Amino acid sequence: MEQEFKEYFDSYLKLFPDLNSEELNFLRSYLTIKKYTKKEFLFKSGEVQKEVGFVCKGLLRRYYINEKGNKITTGFIDKNQYATDYPAFIRQKPSKYFIECLEPSIIMKLPYDKIQEGYGKFKTSEMYGRLIAEYVLTIQTDRVESFLFKNAEQRYLDFIAQNKDIINRISLSHLASHLGIERQSLSRIRNKIAKK
Repeated sequence: MEQEFKEYFDSYLKLFPDLNSEELNFLRSYLTIKKYTKKEFLFKSGEVQKEVGFVCKGLLRRYYINEKGNKITTGFIDKNQYATDYPAFIRQKPSKYFIECLEPSIIMKLPYDKIQEGYGKFKTSEMYGRLIAEYVLTIQTDRVESFLFKNAEQRYLDFIAQNKDIINRISLSHLASHLGIERQSLSRIRNKIAKK
């Protein structure tokens, strides 16, 4: 374990206060950490994600390329969040998404096979796996429901309220794509709100 990354390992392990020393040692022994540059990919569409990523530092975006060749942003992943296409990850199937670093980033990774081994050995690991799955599912469900039940202005206002720490770190083009609107529409919404 490199000394410069020690704080990241320690912070991550504190997220699991119910693990005993044997469970913590198991987890610690399989964690790896890697620095990524801006525009580098954690994984690309068509690849099988072999490790779940946890963002220690940086900002990433998840997107896919539609039938017209446009990059459609489906989410942003800030520090202390999991960087994964979870449904594809748990099935070990090729992802349909790209996860790209928008900033230089530091990602903690844990291999799929060791997660499964931990589930088999330790009951508490299963509980944390379920909690992580519920968290990821909630984020995905909230996004789908925002398109079903809210208009573009409401989605924009919600995004600002829930993402104050990243709003100035993402491009308007990425934000517009995430909100499901054209950039010009986002500009109109922002102007309308500014006049209120």
